Order: sequence, then structure tokens, then C-alpha cells
Amino acid sequence: MFPEYRQLITVLKESNPRFRSLFEKHNQLDHDIAQLEHPDGRGYCDKVATMKKEKLKLKETLWEMLKEADNAAS
Repeated sequence: MFPEYRQLITVLKESNPRFRSLFEKHNQLDHDIAQLEHPDGRGYCDKVATMKKEKLKLKETLWEMLKEADNAAS
């Protein structure tokens, strides 16, 4: 996720507890979704749809935090 910010992600995970928490929650949701979904698409349900929406919101928040931190460093 966000390879262009790989180094900044590492810094924020170490220095920003909120970022670290959101990042870990995003990764956990990704793992949980993968466990529920079958490779051929079976297993998709309302629960998975809700989880994917939550994951997307987390990703958007992380993206905003990364852009903010990058702008502050520039």
C-alpha cells in the first residue's frame, strides 16, 4: 500500500500512535477479508462488503495523513 510513501509509513508507524493503529486495523481487515473470500468470488456477503467499506475509509484516512506529513516535511 502506497509504495511511494514506504519510508514515511515506517516513520509514522514509529512516531504516530494513531497512524500505527489505523494502519494495523487496515492490515487486519485485509487479512480477515481474504480469509472470508474464496478465490473464485464465493463467500462475498454483506459482512465482507461492510468490511471492505471500512477498509477503504481507513485507507483514505491513512492517505490524508501521509500527504499531510509529506507536505509538512517539504
